[in-house]
Amino acid sequence: MQVVAAIKIVPDDQDIQVAADRSLDFSKARPVVSEYDLNALEAAVQLAAATGGSAIAVTAGAASIDDSKTKKNVLARGMEALYLTADDACADMDAYATAQVLAPMVEDLDGWDVVLVGDGSADLYAKQTGAQLAARLNVPYVAGAIALEEDGGSLKVRRKTEDEVEVLSVPLPAVVSVLPEAAAPRIPGMKDILAAGKKPMEAVALAEAPAAALEVVSCKAPVQAERAMEVYDATDDGAVEKFAAALKAAL
Repeated sequence: MQVVAAIKIVPDDQDIQVAADRSLDFSKARPVVSEYDLNALEAAVQLAAATGGSAIAVTAGAASIDDSKTKKNVLARGMEALYLTADDACADMDAYATAQVLAPMVEDLDGWDVVLVGDGSADLYAKQTGAQLAARLNVPYVAGAIALEEDGGSLKVRRKTEDEVEVLSVPLPAVVSVLPEAAAPRIPGMKDILAAGKKPMEAVALAEAPAAALEVVSCKAPVQAERAMEVYDATDDGAVEKFAAALKAAL
């Protein structure tokens, strides 16, 4: 089975700075694989190994994602190849635009069976890219997967809902989004990192600039709430009641 992991490379949230006007400064944030997509990468590798197939990663974003360290990090996690579109026309894409770019990349991969995506991206967490990509590819889509297994030409998917766990048989090809519990991301060793440098990394040219379906009006950090700085001494009479009343009033 040929498994494709469609991932997003995002600015490391630890490096994002907040300005006085609450705007976000990404200039010093290094590119990293979105946290939830690390689960998709591992799930893809495990499914490919269980079926004697291969696992390939695809991604698209601004020119800054064409980063040697980040690309090696992807390939060191068991991927056999990485296809990447890095163009500033792909900066700040919503799910609709992302699907426009990723769908042709997937279609150009001969014999692909399933595309795995993370539950959501670490920056926007819209949880829509998988559905949009499936619509573009005209294949079934399943969300919330926690286990995957080949089943006689189809894919058996255990998916988690709010109330129960469902078991579905999904015809292939298909797109599936996986929850974090589907597969714990591996930590690449030095041997994996060195081998990653020898694996295929192919740049895919952008055919046309994608069109977004959403308009972002502003993106700012939340207003910091002022702390009351009220301290109660537990040895004082009625301190517990005063604390409970203050807590209730603050909620």
